[in-house]
Amino acid sequence: MNILDVVVGKPIKTSDERAEQIGPAQGIPIFGLDALSSAAYGPEAALSLLIPLGLAGVHYILPISAAIVTLLVIVYFSYRQTIAAYPSGGGSYTVARFNLGPSAALLAAAALLADYILTAAVGISAGVGALVSAVPSLLPHTVSLCIGILIVVTILNLRGVRDAGLVFAVPTYLFVGTLLVTIVAGVARVLLSGGHPVPVAPLPVAPHITETVSYWLLLKVFASGCTALTGVEAVSNGVKAFREPAVDNARRTLTVIIFLLALLLAGISYLVNVYGIAATDPGQAGYQSVLSMLSAAVFGKGVFYYLTMGSILFVLSLSANTAFADFPRLCRAIAQNNYLPHAFGYRGRRLVYTYGIVALAVMSAGLLFLFGGVTDRLIPLYAVGAFLAFTLSQAGMVVHWRRNRGPGWVKSAAVNGIGALVTGVTVAVVLVAKFADGAWITLLFIPLTIGLFVSVRRHYHSVKMLSACKVPVNAAGLSEAPIVVIPVEHWSDIMRQGIEFAARLSPEVIALHVEPNEHSELLVSDWDHYVERPFHAAGKVPPRLHVIPSPYRFVIVPIVQFVLDVAKTNPGRTVIVVIPELVEDKWYEYFLHNQRARLLEWVLLTRGNERIFTVTAPWYVGGRPGK
Repeated sequence: MNILDVVVGKPIKTSDERAEQIGPAQGIPIFGLDALSSAAYGPEAALSLLIPLGLAGVHYILPISAAIVTLLVIVYFSYRQTIAAYPSGGGSYTVARFNLGPSAALLAAAALLADYILTAAVGISAGVGALVSAVPSLLPHTVSLCIGILIVVTILNLRGVRDAGLVFAVPTYLFVGTLLVTIVAGVARVLLSGGHPVPVAPLPVAPHITETVSYWLLLKVFASGCTALTGVEAVSNGVKAFREPAVDNARRTLTVIIFLLALLLAGISYLVNVYGIAATDPGQAGYQSVLSMLSAAVFGKGVFYYLTMGSILFVLSLSANTAFADFPRLCRAIAQNNYLPHAFGYRGRRLVYTYGIVALAVMSAGLLFLFGGVTDRLIPLYAVGAFLAFTLSQAGMVVHWRRNRGPGWVKSAAVNGIGALVTGVTVAVVLVAKFADGAWITLLFIPLTIGLFVSVRRHYHSVKMLSACKVPVNAAGLSEAPIVVIPVEHWSDIMRQGIEFAARLSPEVIALHVEPNEHSELLVSDWDHYVERPFHAAGKVPPRLHVIPSPYRFVIVPIVQFVLDVAKTNPGRTVIVVIPELVEDKWYEYFLHNQRARLLEWVLLTRGNERIFTVTAPWYVGGRPGK
């Protein structure tokens, strides 16, 4: 049984791609997890900054949340138009590229990449934070739990879009359902108690007031709360993942996601204010998440509490899936324009962009290690990239409507214009409020990433120019046979097969042996018996055995130097290096054998020239019968 088939599933044919497309029911957990799960950490990120105000600070959460929900609605209408205008999968990068030019497109791409990397890290760390709230003894294992969940999410995404949607559907709808039940029950208790509900489970004592309210503090609270909007652009990036009619299905999915998110944010903020729930210090003993305290206040710490916390844990942890769904698609779009390695555009065995998924997993793991898996340490880096991408996307759409001037273009441009203005102001607010707390890291990442894009593009352009050819094939110069060099260590079936193959390529074969070697003396006698005599008997010139002394026991270097010397002394001829190589029968047997053949091939490629070719002569363990 192939281990890859078990872990990531059997390969999917390109012709079966339609079966992998999804509808709104699967689109919500795939593209909406990040946005929906932000209801769990967005309000908490805001409340955490209100801790110095004590219980009095809780009352500011309602007006701040109202401003955030208003911003969410504006962004929603803007992205509905983006989906319709770019049904092939717009996203900020594509919209900016077609309407604002390459510089703005690269800025949008770098901002989105930063956003997706942080989305994956923040979602997982928030999920582990929910678990630690319920089981405080797990606090010392925060990073290990984060990495473990990251590995699971990565494998699920390598299995393909459809499989990921099926797996994530249950925890997503359970999360939304339990939170809605908590909000409805909480509001009912408020009404029944005349506006003064008594928590079923005692709440932690609110901290003492250590500072007074200021506009600067409220600005920072708003900036942190805006993390609740990250992820709403995901649907516009992945329109092609939906089955036909793709635009309608994508817009329905976006509508449901935004409606649920607005409802959750409004309900949580209202109940937090009424119950007087103050945030606790993340990463410290006794920490409880806001949703943990809210659920306990409404229902107590019974079965429903643990069901709710379990759903929050799963959804927060799996919310990284939104990044895993969009990051590879964005990388593919960038790679198609030669700003990233072309490997990001290749689809793997399950019709997903494997390189993008793996790259995202590696970078997210680095962030989780660096910041100890604590959400509050990662939040300051968040939102800058997302809102910068929002702004560029909406500004690009204004140019799009103005350029096309279809029916109702003024109204459409006005909607996107308002979106660009509001999100642009939000970028400035978030940047100023969060700069010293870590937003500067995102600002550093974005120009460095743009520099990477430009370097990759310059390389591809250079290769294209250098490899361009208008010269016909030199058919007259093909009569002279190449010189073939084959490294030999000791006589074996692997060497026999390699020499037979080398002799078919050219009558001039040089067998190269590096000594001292425990097989050197035996090889000389074997060479006469197994090589020279059969060649003479067939009336052919046998390969010449050339021994190279290597007093310091180097093997690769002397072989490479010999090949380079042969090419230098024979300037008009091609040199082919045949490399006999054992191919193991099982994957784990790879580690039991010397991999010098692959190293030799790599060094020859890096140090050789256009007249030196390498050819592998594979010898399969067991002979691979029937293959």
